[in-house]
Amino acid sequence: MLLNEVMNMEEEKVEKAEEMAGETPEKEVKEQVKSKNKVIRKRKSKKEKENPLSSAIRLAVESGKVGFGSRKGVKDILLGNLKLVVLAGNVPPALAEDVKRYGQLSEILLVEFPGTSLELGSICGKPFPVSVLAVYDPGVSNIMEFGKKK
Repeated sequence: MLLNEVMNMEEEKVEKAEEMAGETPEKEVKEQVKSKNKVIRKRKSKKEKENPLSSAIRLAVESGKVGFGSRKGVKDILLGNLKLVVLAGNVPPALAEDVKRYGQLSEILLVEFPGTSLELGSICGKPFPVSVLAVYDPGVSNIMEFGKKK
């Protein structure tokens, strides 16, 4: 115990000497580093508002009935169960051609999302890429307006 008390006293003396010399102790430096590493979330300004298509997709996923994936999407297009199909910007050309052709035959609206499949997946709230989003029921979303524009 006596040894511990002596060690503590020496550490206090060193800290006091460093404070007088103008140097900050290691503890304070670590606390300053931690405070500098905080992530500050920047709010979007009026110019940086979210894409209206992205917000419509998110609302359709939350309030309506949707399906994810190219296989399920193509099957439901052929069956005519869908109201709208959203294609990611980076789908393979063969898949995009199939979806467009089957959509025209079944008279199903098509929306081409300008972002990648990863971005479409994150907008849908999924941790994986979504290449084809099949919309069965849009819910309270206005996503059908984007389909009519295309």
